Amino acid sequence: MRSVANLLAHPLMMTVAFDKVVGFYMFFKPTLLVRDAELVRQILTTDFGSFHDRGLYVDEKNDPLTASLFNLEGQSWRTLRTKLTPSFSSAKLKAMFETVDAVGDKMIKYLGKELEDGQSHDMEIKRVTTNYAIDIIGSVIFGLDIDSFSNPNNEFRKLSELVVGNEETNFLRRLRNLTSFVSPPVAKFLSSMGVKDSISHRLRDIVSHTIEYREKHGVIRKDLLQLLIQLRNTGKISEDNERVWSTTNETKAEHFKKAMSIDMIAANSFLFYMAGSETTSATISFTLYEMAMYPDIFAKAQNEVDEILERYGLKPDGHLTYEAIQDMKYLDLCVKETTRKYPALPFLNRQCTKQYQVPDTKLVIPEGTAIIISLLGMHRDPQYFPNPLDYKPERFGEDSKDYDAVAYMPFGDGPRHCVAQRMGIVNSKTALVKVLANFNIEPMPRKEIEFVFHTAPVLVPKDGLNIPLSKRK
Repeated sequence: MRSVANLLAHPLMMTVAFDKVVGFYMFFKPTLLVRDAELVRQILTTDFGSFHDRGLYVDEKNDPLTASLFNLEGQSWRTLRTKLTPSFSSAKLKAMFETVDAVGDKMIKYLGKELEDGQSHDMEIKRVTTNYAIDIIGSVIFGLDIDSFSNPNNEFRKLSELVVGNEETNFLRRLRNLTSFVSPPVAKFLSSMGVKDSISHRLRDIVSHTIEYREKHGVIRKDLLQLLIQLRNTGKISEDNERVWSTTNETKAEHFKKAMSIDMIAANSFLFYMAGSETTSATISFTLYEMAMYPDIFAKAQNEVDEILERYGLKPDGHLTYEAIQDMKYLDLCVKETTRKYPALPFLNRQCTKQYQVPDTKLVIPEGTAIIISLLGMHRDPQYFPNPLDYKPERFGEDSKDYDAVAYMPFGDGPRHCVAQRMGIVNSKTALVKVLANFNIEPMPRKEIEFVFHTAPVLVPKDGLNIPLSKRK
């Protein structure tokens, strides 16, 4: 089964001579593909009140593990969004950075062993960065030391492969995953027939056991799960100070009604697991792949890494600091260009929640109409990004801007933009710094990546991502 992402995300859907709104049927449901950047911005921001839901499958009562921030609608979404937003402040990300840095060290140690003969070798970098991302998510969200580099067949690694949805994945499970995005009634029917998401149920067990252990033994860790436990016990996440990680903020009395259920924590842990592992891994590996094809960009990024590390008195194979990562401005441009050319989600879903007339047209969108926004198509449209297939970080530079800012939205926009955007960027930049500081990327011929689309709404390279690496002397 091929995903409709192949159609919805294809650049041609944004470059052929269509109007700015294209209508079609998706699983018998009237759907509009919006291909005009200005209108997209209006839908996501100015006129958000008419498009505040994604239109995905969610059933809080009968299938509570679907009730994540990504899926929730209306007031339920708004309330949870307000509660979760403080989890991703700069101060809290800085507090969690030690974990990210430690996982990066494991990745460098692994690559060092693979390249210990001093020669250049092709490395399937997507597999390496997936291990890195999974280990971070496993530690920061679930409080577990997974170490995928020494134990590549661990449970979290296997779950990650199920999330992507390869050809071996159970047919009905793949159908349910697909219809969760494009036909919620079908997904609800499949769930009622017992076709549940086994991944989220397994992660619920892990979350439940971890919370029980921490509360029983008074364990406090500087991670996202600890913040969710605090939210569960007190109804809020504390401000940015050391007390946020203190047991004094926890409500011990059993008589208090918990502000967040285990199922709610599990649903959102699953969301952060999916969003964090696959998208972080993709951003890192796509960036390194492009640097292999553009040696001048690689050299410029590597020189910046060397310069910043020296400025902060840091060793290439030693610990990094949050401040040093934030100071790498050219690497920021590289990440921006990567997320432009390879957005984490190739398309966005919205649903018309109130009848809407498209500005300056006679078109009226009825309530309930599904809306598809092709980010990949828009990001590769030459009217917004000249020479869109070229990898040009400088297009985002202050003095060399060469793009239409209205069309750039790799993490969405408006009230429903990605709440963990900054965490993803920090995790991606940390891995890139570790690799550039310790290894050279050997040049290779330019070749556009072919993607295979399964049931997961992400970009999956058809043949992996192989790049030639060697240890720096």
